[in-house]
Amino acid sequence: MDFSKNQTKRKYDMVRSKAVSGACVALLFLLMVACFRPSIPISTGTVYPIDVFMENQTPDRPYSEIEWVAISQDDTLSAKQKADNTRMTSRGNDAQTKDLLTARLVLKAQKLGADAIMKVNYQYYTSATMEGYTMKGLAIKYRGD
Repeated sequence: MDFSKNQTKRKYDMVRSKAVSGACVALLFLLMVACFRPSIPISTGTVYPIDVFMENQTPDRPYSEIEWVAISQDDTLSAKQKADNTRMTSRGNDAQTKDLLTARLVLKAQKLGADAIMKVNYQYYTSATMEGYTMKGLAIKYRGD
């Protein structure tokens, strides 16, 4: 009878030690994941010196329109971009480039005395030999305050 109790206790101890070691491995994994930084930059919502409202957004306070501001550029395609007739995987702007373009548009609006820019629209276009973009927005000044 003592042999049966010892055997049951050993089984219980083995199960408990497996559970504890499993929990330790899980905790170690969570700590490693918490320290992980992705190698691909993910936009976390760039902060600009003035408010930026995209096409489908509007400010929640009264404003006066100043004027439309725009930036655009056309470029010829690089050799890499037109190397073959496969998919156009190397064309277009990434999120980081779009953030820089938005910053340029913000600077133009700031020079006009704008508190914000709204109806921001970004368009990218490409052809067999050219690519380019246009970004525009309406510079506005908040009223009252």
